[in-house]
Amino acid sequence: MRRSRVVHRLLAVTLAVGVVLPVVAIGVGRWLPPPVTPFMLVRAVFGGAAMKHHWIGLRTMSPALLRAVIAAEDARFLQHHGFDWSEVESALRDNQRGRRLRGASTISMQCARTLFLWPGRSLPRKAIEAYLTVLLELLWTKARILEVYLNLVEWGDGIYGCEAAARHAFGVSCAALDAEQAARLAAILPSPRRWSASRPSPYVRHRVGIILQRMPQVAVPAA
Repeated sequence: MRRSRVVHRLLAVTLAVGVVLPVVAIGVGRWLPPPVTPFMLVRAVFGGAAMKHHWIGLRTMSPALLRAVIAAEDARFLQHHGFDWSEVESALRDNQRGRRLRGASTISMQCARTLFLWPGRSLPRKAIEAYLTVLLELLWTKARILEVYLNLVEWGDGIYGCEAAARHAFGVSCAALDAEQAARLAAILPSPRRWSASRPSPYVRHRVGIILQRMPQVAVPAA
């Protein structure tokens, strides 16, 4: 009987930590800016550069940046509910044809990963990411998901969020970014510690051109 009670208590604690706590955290995060993320802490502990991060509201961000990031990262951001199954199928087909394996993460998935998870790749981590993505889509608006993502995503060594990224790369506020600058920042998001927005390589310039072409067709959420 005593062992049974211990097991029940452990299950209750696991349920609270694994299920209830994320719901509470996401509920609070709908209104309050998250001050720091596990990813930021891991980078800081293991020898990253000094953290540069300044939170700004979605309405303060350059509309060009919103369009550029959606065009680059998740063109159907406003249409899906966290998972872009068309993009998943396309990625699987490319893999079957022997092409380079690419991800199919949406902005919602990347927001969940950036906000809660640690660096790395594993099936358990991916499962947690999927659960958190569902919660974000249920409890937050698309505008809030995009706002939090753009404020927390890594944009270089120690550079977090669009305001710090704009000032680091171009010496201007995020609000002042033009279409070219916005496209450069969006173009380096897959590998921000390897690529540079201020000194783009030929490959990054190619990506910038594609993003600029896509931007006029992209819809953005109302702030």
